[in-house]
Amino acid sequence: MPKTRSKKNPLNTDDTRHNRAISRDRILVANVMGAVKRFKIVSDRYRNRRRRFGLRFTLIAATYNKDVTP
Repeated sequence: MPKTRSKKNPLNTDDTRHNRAISRDRILVANVMGAVKRFKIVSDRYRNRRRRFGLRFTLIAATYNKDVTP
């Protein structure tokens, strides 16, 4: 969890660095989840066979990784 500041207690430089490191990691995860939600497999109800959910999710992850990695 990031550290919070108040009017009377501002953050020191170590806390600020820690918060920025958390933010860097969080934005990467948020971007990946947003990309996966574009395929509607996570954002909507999955109405197909449950056995194939893992396969389809793996295929979507592979498609995303192919587009992202050089």
